[in-house]
Amino acid sequence: MGKDGLPAKGRSGKSSRQEVEAFVAKLAAAPAPGRARRRGRLIFALDATASREPTWDHACHIQAEMFRETAALGGLDVQLVYYRGFGEFSAAPWIGNSDDLVRRMTGVFCLGGHTQIGKLLRHAVEESKSGPVDAVVFVGDCMEEDVDDLCAVAGELGLRGVPVFLFQEGDDPVARLAFSQIARLTKGAHCRFDAGSAKQLRDLLSAVAVYAAGGRAALADFSAKRGGAALRLTHDLTSGG
Repeated sequence: MGKDGLPAKGRSGKSSRQEVEAFVAKLAAAPAPGRARRRGRLIFALDATASREPTWDHACHIQAEMFRETAALGGLDVQLVYYRGFGEFSAAPWIGNSDDLVRRMTGVFCLGGHTQIGKLLRHAVEESKSGPVDAVVFVGDCMEEDVDDLCAVAGELGLRGVPVFLFQEGDDPVARLAFSQIARLTKGAHCRFDAGSAKQLRDLLSAVAVYAAGGRAALADFSAKRGGAALRLTHDLTSGG
């Protein structure tokens, strides 16, 4: 860990084992959503500015795994949110199957513009007022806003029991600091990835989806079934209470 409390960057620039361990530890410690009466609900938010274009297709394919892994838990409703261009911000209706979400994502092209993370967080607050939101997933690579303003809204999400799980593409230090603060305030988690860690991103996204749909017990079952170092660690952490 670095002096700022953030995971230390590995020599390759890829997500280190320590970062993955820290991510799944925070996932295991997140508030457990109740699953007695309803499907899980997850906001899947993406930075669609120009810098993300090379890996946009990865995100389109990876997200389908979230639905497959939650089907046996009663299903998952996902709301696709993205921003791009000159202040363009889009929040789709809640979607209950992977095909619909893929169609929406593949119809989006990346467009240069500034980040709108604050707008995303405020949107999540409003959604949580009108219905339960079990988790927010955000995939992005940079942050161009006032970090104190972001933290104020993140704190409100934390009070409402909505964890934010942030997947950072690359290692921009400004984004790293902001994303880690948002994760801490919402009792979520922050983890880096790059083009070489698509499988890791897929597995961790699936783990968050399973958590949103079924809570910690479902996450432990998923870990035992899937295997892999990171998910075995998730199983150990959740089983340990």
